[in-house]
Amino acid sequence: MSESPHEVSILLQRVKSGDDSAKEALFTELQSELRGMAAALMSRERPDHTLQATALVNEACLRLLDSDAVANAADRRYFFGMANRAMRQILVDHARARRTTKRGGEFQRGSLDIVLDNFEASNQCDFVDLEAALDELEKDSPRGREVIELRFFSGLSIPEVAEVLDVSVATIERDWRLARAKLFQSLRSE
Repeated sequence: MSESPHEVSILLQRVKSGDDSAKEALFTELQSELRGMAAALMSRERPDHTLQATALVNEACLRLLDSDAVANAADRRYFFGMANRAMRQILVDHARARRTTKRGGEFQRGSLDIVLDNFEASNQCDFVDLEAALDELEKDSPRGREVIELRFFSGLSIPEVAEVLDVSVATIERDWRLARAKLFQSLRSE
């Protein structure tokens, strides 16, 4: 990332106070961070999927900027957590729509279909089922879900997750092991 965590929080505060130049800087930072998240999501795939990841980033940016995400974001952690969820929700919505069209509706393949097909093939799980399992995990362990999201979807290392969540590395390692086990069990039972 180009901005330090404190600078992102400062940009959020400036945007809330109506500073348009801060909104542009925050948008640039959001694009950069989401590209990293999309790259992490696509890291197990062929390198020729950059346009599809870019489409995901653009849609997520539009959703975040059209919502009241900036007004509600207290800090960098909350803001990028919302961005991460926006990207995954776009993929979940697309996967659900694709399921519907596969049952007889008009079907036109788009770039997100390729992203979902590759994700599901490389991870051997259905994206909608994964989202349901994450929702179930959140009921037992909200931080566990956050650790999974930051590690798996955002591609952060354990020390980076510890820094973002402001807890020890040992705590994140423990949460990571426990959350993965619960998630695996939930996906296996589906």
